[in-house]
Amino acid sequence: MSITINVANSSHVKHAQTICDLIEAAAFKRGTGIAKRDAAYIAEKLKAGKAVIALQNETVAGFCYIEGWDHAKYVANSGLIVAPDFQRKGLAKKIKAAAFYLARSLYPSAKVFGITTSLPVMKINTSLGYQPVTFSELTQDATFWNGCKSCPNYDVLTRNDKKLCLCTGMLAPSKEEAPDLDKDSIDIFENLKTNNHGEQ
Repeated sequence: MSITINVANSSHVKHAQTICDLIEAAAFKRGTGIAKRDAAYIAEKLKAGKAVIALQNETVAGFCYIEGWDHAKYVANSGLIVAPDFQRKGLAKKIKAAAFYLARSLYPSAKVFGITTSLPVMKINTSLGYQPVTFSELTQDATFWNGCKSCPNYDVLTRNDKKLCLCTGMLAPSKEEAPDLDKDSIDIFENLKTNNHGEQ
């Protein structure tokens, strides 16, 4: 059965709690690195079209959302998740590529960043043009870092004055700085815009 990758809209709000449950389960399994989000927050991202959701019929296969920071100087791709039954099939990379292109399309002047403890995510980020950086090169918006409070390693972050933690910071240039950086994501995203679904 095919999986579709969609730019989220209000019809996907019904999946918000399922997405939260998947994020929480992944955080528990890994023991670190994924901040909890509540259903209202995820629903807001879905309604605003600031998320990518992968579906097999009405089953959530994966998800990632975007958020602007520092008056859109930075944009983060966050909450990347693939449901257990859909892992190890290359879906995470497709979702991340679509979210990366969506972020650069909606925020062309913003640098794209993320923090992660996941080696597979780091490899995907690197393939998209991210580079590892110190936290000083990321947004300094306190609201972003407050989102880490639900991570079990938040004390590590605070002890180090939010300069380092177990996560690796990764940063990609803005679309204005590097217009062709996301060329490998264009086919996926163009499918999303024209057909409301991605690769099968």
